[in-house]
Amino acid sequence: MGALTNQRFLILAVLAVVIAVLPFVFPSSYYFRVASLVWVSALAAIGLNILMGQAGQVSLGHAAFFGIGAYAVAIGPAHLGIPPWAALLIGAALSAVLAYLVGRPILRLKGHYLAIATLGLGVLVALVISTESGWTGGPDGMPVERLILFGWRVSGSYTWYWVTGALLLVGTWIALNLDETPTGRAFRALHDSEVAAQVVGVDVARFKLQAFVIAAVYASIAGSALAFMNGFINPDQAGFLHSVELVTIVVLGGLGSIVGSIVGAAVLVTLPQALTIFHEYEHLMLGLIIIVSMIFMRNGIVPSVSGLFLRRARS
Repeated sequence: MGALTNQRFLILAVLAVVIAVLPFVFPSSYYFRVASLVWVSALAAIGLNILMGQAGQVSLGHAAFFGIGAYAVAIGPAHLGIPPWAALLIGAALSAVLAYLVGRPILRLKGHYLAIATLGLGVLVALVISTESGWTGGPDGMPVERLILFGWRVSGSYTWYWVTGALLLVGTWIALNLDETPTGRAFRALHDSEVAAQVVGVDVARFKLQAFVIAAVYASIAGSALAFMNGFINPDQAGFLHSVELVTIVVLGGLGSIVGSIVGAAVLVTLPQALTIFHEYEHLMLGLIIIVSMIFMRNGIVPSVSGLFLRRARS
């Protein structure tokens, strides 16, 4: 237990140091913006990794909850007069309630049936956002009122770098601690074998639903943060391609690895920026790099690299 505690502390300490040091090497505000996108994507991916990597459940519609959080902070202040900070909390609560209500029936499914069911949820939410133009602005999107806390207007790429970095630290801390609780151990048992978990007394349906709700709340808060940061939101953030992007981050970084979610987000967000030198071949190169990475690092970047270091250390 002491070794695990030290490992969690080390991960959090390294992440905090990275967040604190990066501003000293950024040459312009553009890099603060890119880093903030990494932190937001990593936060959403950590929640999805709890669902997929730890509990072993598939979701291809996770961007739905991201979109709910984003549109909550846009619709709440604009149409209902709700303070932006309260709209964020309401968005997280709505995502949790929707995940609970929808998760009860669809989490009875397994494998590709579950994947299609979650895909349907994502498509449905994206469709509602696109068609209810009176509330959401439709396909054109809508502006988001700036977040104000205790009279302080939170704006600017530099400020949001620290806000999103703090959110990521808190989200990482919660996820790391969850992993060593009875709930986290139940999630891992589900991942290994639902039948075996049920035999030893794990309430399979309840813990699958818990993982789904936790992942939804993570995504909702990440969506709200992005909406506040951009000052604008559109249906793309709740779309299928964004769900695929989140799944790619989790798989690329390493299923079941919290650090892998952060590394996967860093790779997938920053790599397209670096590949702009290839112009029209940018997406081709991105796809090729991801394919090669998954061929040679089948378990994801972080588990594969850490496994390599362990094998060399033993030899």
